[in-house]
Amino acid sequence: MATKSSAPTGIPRETFASMVGERIRANIIEGVLPPGSQLHEVELAASFGVSRGPVREALQRLIQEGLLRSEPHRGVFVPVMSADDIGDVYLAREALESAAVRRITGTPRMAPAYKALDKIVRGMETAEKAEDWNTVISRDLDFHTGLVTAANSPRLERMFTTVISETRLCLGLLTDAYDRREDLVRRRDDLVEEHREIIELMRAENSEAAVAALTRHFDGAVVTLKRRLGAGGEDEQVG
Repeated sequence: MATKSSAPTGIPRETFASMVGERIRANIIEGVLPPGSQLHEVELAASFGVSRGPVREALQRLIQEGLLRSEPHRGVFVPVMSADDIGDVYLAREALESAAVRRITGTPRMAPAYKALDKIVRGMETAEKAEDWNTVISRDLDFHTGLVTAANSPRLERMFTTVISETRLCLGLLTDAYDRREDLVRRRDDLVEEHREIIELMRAENSEAAVAALTRHFDGAVVTLKRRLGAGGEDEQVG
């Protein structure tokens, strides 16, 4: 007698893998699965009510994204981000996003890019005024993702996918609601204005000044995140 699949008939295995992946991704980003947590296929399959196949696929995708790390003979873990990791993630982001700025500025891509990014900045400002810090961080990441998307470079987007996922791991250091509020409120005006400055400089066709503003923005983010790890720093913001 054939063994029945735990997956309901008519729902593709691919769909289960995507659903499981989204749940695990959310748990990592929200701190439900803190850095250093080990993930077990059997336990995850049982908790999600699916077979091990979709779970295995989901874990592999998240490993490729950088949200999980596979350690030989040990298993799969949520990475623990070091100060060096944080610096390296933002180094890669600076290279990729600077390339996006230069590719967009002074081209026909600028008008639609400005329209999309301006909307995100205004959303960030609204969330900041409402002290909705989770949305502030979400809109911040939306801005940088939108910047790279506007460059219309599939390879740039593909490389960016990994580093933005690792950025989410870095921002997991700000999971405590009170501490997150404290970090953001100290620089809330600057946070919105720095994003505004980047797109206004791009619209003025000053790509190098826009890249310099982007670099300053990232430098502040690195200071904040390293401070969380006890590496020192005085100015606070996210990015």
